[in-house]
Amino acid sequence: MVVMHGDIEPQALLRARGLRVTRPRLAVLDILGQGGHLEVEEITRQARQRLDSVSTQAVYDVLGALARAGLARRIEPAGSPARYEARSGDNHHHIVCRGCGAIADVDCATGAAPCLDPSQTHGFALDEAEVTYWGLCPSCQQLAAEDRTPDAAS
Repeated sequence: MVVMHGDIEPQALLRARGLRVTRPRLAVLDILGQGGHLEVEEITRQARQRLDSVSTQAVYDVLGALARAGLARRIEPAGSPARYEARSGDNHHHIVCRGCGAIADVDCATGAAPCLDPSQTHGFALDEAEVTYWGLCPSCQQLAAEDRTPDAAS
């Protein structure tokens, strides 16, 4: 299990953030704690395997509460449904494969938050920068190279 919030028990973590402890919240927190950048559909599927029953709306509600409490982070890469992860509050960034949609974490670009200094702040007090890098993952690079290689049999 990937621990994103230290060694704090999930129940204590929820209570410390002012959230009631419920079975759906515990299940979703545990699912996110396994790592990755999961779509709501996948989180719901896994939650249903753990609980007798949970609606998609309940999962959305749990994810919203966890995100507001800083226990989850919602990311929305262009052209992709929203995804959720447990790693939050550290201002990390993401790299997304244009081929298969795989997502990986990238630590802060240049040091302390907000990582990047904009040319203008328009009076905003900045505390975070959201950066998405785009490219091809190693598997998609290999597929692209194979597509460009002339076939000896042709």
